[in-house]
Amino acid sequence: MNAGKAFLGVLAGLAAGAALGVLFAPDKGSETRRRIGQKGKDYKNAVKDRFDEFMDEINEKFEQVKEEVSDFAEKAKAKTMHHSADTKN
Repeated sequence: MNAGKAFLGVLAGLAAGAALGVLFAPDKGSETRRRIGQKGKDYKNAVKDRFDEFMDEINEKFEQVKEEVSDFAEKAKAKTMHHSADTKN
């Protein structure tokens, strides 16, 4: 859950920075709009990169849990088969 909070914090910081940049921009309107557009693209790319990293972490953890569950199931099956063989004898 910390990654989700960090992600929201980054988004809030980006929004605050963009708003302050517009308020204190000394340039002409067209230049300010161009800069805002470029910053928007930069922020979009940063958010996309962070989201991709987050999804990679989630996928990695999912694969790890899937492997652990599979190992546990195999051990339980072997234990059950061993117990079943012992009771037949």
